[in-house]
Amino acid sequence: MAIHKVIEVLSESGKGWEDAAEKAVEDAGKTVKNIRSLYVKELSATVKNGKISKYRVNANITFELGE
Repeated sequence: MAIHKVIEVLSESGKGWEDAAEKAVEDAGKTVKNIRSLYVKELSATVKNGKISKYRVNANITFELGE
């Protein structure tokens, strides 16, 4: 039986929501191993001068605990 743990992460990008999600996995992967899935809970953005300046994701990352 595998045991999984879920952490909540926040990430942002100037390019788009997909890039912010990829950065979330990349950054989490620096300290967490065996990442299995990403569930995006919420999308948001900051606006500057009438244009989107930062894309943000609030997501859950699931990883498998090692033996």
